[in-house]
Amino acid sequence: MRINELLRRDLIILDVKAQSKDEVIAELAKQLDKGQYLSDKDQFIEAIWDRENQTSTGIGDTVAIPHAKTKAVAKPAIVFARSQAGIDYDSLDGKPAHLFFMIAASEGANDDHLQTLSRLSTLLIDEDFRNKLMGANSEDEIMTIINQKEEEKLSKEAANEVSATDSKAGGIELLAVTGCPTGIAHTYMAADALKDKAEAKGVSIKVETNGSDGVKNRLTAEEIEQAKVIIIAADTKVEMDRFAGKKVLRRGVSDGIRKTEELIDTAMSGDVPVYESTGGTSASSSDSSSGSRSSFYQHLMNGVSNMLPFVVGGGLLVAISFLFGIHSADPTHADYNVFAAALNTIGGENALGLMVAVLAGFIGMSIADRPGFAPAMIGGFMATAGDAGFLGGLIAGFLGGYVALLVKKALAGLPKTFDGIKTILFYPVLNILITGLLMYFVIIEPVAWLMNALSGWLSGMTGTNVMLLGIILGGMMAIDMGGPINKTAFTFGIAMIDAGNFGPHAAVMAGGMVPPLAIAFATIFFKSKFTQEERQAGKTNIALGSFFITEGAIPFAASDPGRVLPASIIGSALAGGLTLLFGVGIQAPHGGVFAFPAVEGSWVLYLLAILIGAIVSGLILGFWKKPIDKK
Repeated sequence: MRINELLRRDLIILDVKAQSKDEVIAELAKQLDKGQYLSDKDQFIEAIWDRENQTSTGIGDTVAIPHAKTKAVAKPAIVFARSQAGIDYDSLDGKPAHLFFMIAASEGANDDHLQTLSRLSTLLIDEDFRNKLMGANSEDEIMTIINQKEEEKLSKEAANEVSATDSKAGGIELLAVTGCPTGIAHTYMAADALKDKAEAKGVSIKVETNGSDGVKNRLTAEEIEQAKVIIIAADTKVEMDRFAGKKVLRRGVSDGIRKTEELIDTAMSGDVPVYESTGGTSASSSDSSSGSRSSFYQHLMNGVSNMLPFVVGGGLLVAISFLFGIHSADPTHADYNVFAAALNTIGGENALGLMVAVLAGFIGMSIADRPGFAPAMIGGFMATAGDAGFLGGLIAGFLGGYVALLVKKALAGLPKTFDGIKTILFYPVLNILITGLLMYFVIIEPVAWLMNALSGWLSGMTGTNVMLLGIILGGMMAIDMGGPINKTAFTFGIAMIDAGNFGPHAAVMAGGMVPPLAIAFATIFFKSKFTQEERQAGKTNIALGSFFITEGAIPFAASDPGRVLPASIIGSALAGGLTLLFGVGIQAPHGGVFAFPAVEGSWVLYLLAILIGAIVSGLILGFWKKPIDKK
C-alpha cells in the first residue's frame, strides 16, 4: 500500500489556523471527522492525548506526528497540515513544529496499513524532504513530493535487500532494537535513523523493530552471539534475556531518533555495560560469566533470583495449607487434613527445604560456572541440615565457587592427556571434598551459633527498637520494587524465618504489598490524575498487591519516579514499622493474603498496618500528582 492511499487531497491543510498544540490536534481531528474517517471524534482525540501524555510526538526538526491506534478510527488515514509561523508542540528539541502528520490507525489495522504509516514517519528524517514540503504551493504539489520520496525509499529498500547477504557474510558489528508504546511512528523512525547513521560511519548494522505489526527483522541467536554490542532504543517491553552476557546500551526511543550518532559512537567505543539476565545463567562461557558477574553482589543476586521460584511456589503452597487451619498438617491434631498436609510437605519440607541449597548452588555457578555448582549446592544442603541456615548457605555458595576456581587453577599445569578426565573426575571430587570438609569442620557450628544468637536478639527487641527495624525493612521493599535493595530485605526476612524468628519477614511482606495497593487506591480515588490506561492497570494492582507482588507498581514508578517512589517508601516503611510494633510475625515466606492464616499475633492488626500504609501512600501520590489534561 502506498502513502497516497491514506493521505488524500481532502486531508491536506496548507495553512492551519491553530495557534497551539491543543488547537492543532483538534483541527486535524476535525478534518478527519469531516471526511468520515472517524467513528467517534472525541474518543479519537482522547487516544491522541493518551499517546502525547506518554511522550510528546513532536520529534523535533520542525515535525510532529500525533498518532493513535483506536477503535474510534473507522478507516485508516493520514492528515497533513502545515504552519508557516510554527506552533509550540513540546517538541524534543524545544523548537516550534511546522509540519504535522496525524496518523489515524484503526484497532484492526492490517500489516499493509501499518507498514505504510511507519514508512511515512521514516521519510521525515530527510531534511531536504521537509524543506520541499514547507515550500509547496498546492495540495497536488504536496502529493507529488511525497510520492517521489516514497518511490525513492522503496527503491533503496529493494537495493538493501539485495546487498544484505554480502554484508552478513562479513559479520554484523552492531545490532539494535527499537520500539515505542504505539509502535507506529517512533519505532521506525529510530530504526531508520540508526541504519542511516551507521551506514554513514561504515558500520554494519541490523535493526529489529517492535511495532504494531509485531516484531520485524528479528535478531537471530547467531547474530546476537557474533555482535560486539546491542543498542536498545525503546520505550516499550523488549525481550531481553536473549542478550544475557552481551554488551547492551539501553536508551529511550527518542534517543534513537535525536541522538543517533551519540548512541552509535558510545556503542562502538566498547564502554557499555554487560546485560545480566534475570535468570542469571545465560552467559555462554565461563569467560563471559566471570567478566559480567565480577562483583560480590552480582553473584549473590544470581543465587537469590534462582532461589525465588522455590520461595514463591513453596511459600504459596504452605500459605494455602494454613487455610485449612494452622495445625492442619499435624497428624496428631484435631484439625489434621490430608490435602493440607500434602501441600505443607511439598511446599515447606521440599521446596523451601531446597531453597538454601539452590541459593548456594547458583552463587557458586555464577562464580565458577558449572564446576562451582555441585560443591556450592552440597555445601548449602549441609548448612540447612546443620542449622547454619541462610548465612551458612551464603558462605557455602561463595566457598564452593572460589574453591572450584582454585582447583581449576591448581590443575591447569597437568599434561593434556588428563584433559578428558579433569572435568568429570578431578574437578567434582576435589571441589566437593574441600568445600565439604571446610563446611563440616570449620563453618557450620559457629554459624549455627551466630544465627541462633541473632534470632534471640531480634526476639528480644521491643517498642521503638523493633518498630525501627520494621520501618527500615518495609521501606527497603519499596525503594526499587523487586530490585537489589528489595531482594536484600526479602533475603533477610527469609533468613529470619529459617532461624525461627517470624517478625522481620512480616514487616518485609507488609512493605512489599503496599506499593501496588497504594497505586490501586490512587487510581480509583484520584481518577483525574491518571490516564485511562493507567486506571485500568491500577485495578490489576489490587490483586498483585494482595498476593505480595510488588512489581505491579513498577510501570507507574518508571513513568513518574519522583512522586511514586517517595510516596511508596513512606507507606511501606509505615506498614513495616506498625507490623512489628503490633507484634505480628508470619511463618509463610510468600503469599500475601493467602499467608494470613500463618500470622503469629493478630491478623486483623497486620491487615490494618498494610491498609494504613497503602492509604497513606495513595493519598500522598494522589494529592502530589498533577491532573492529566482532559483532552
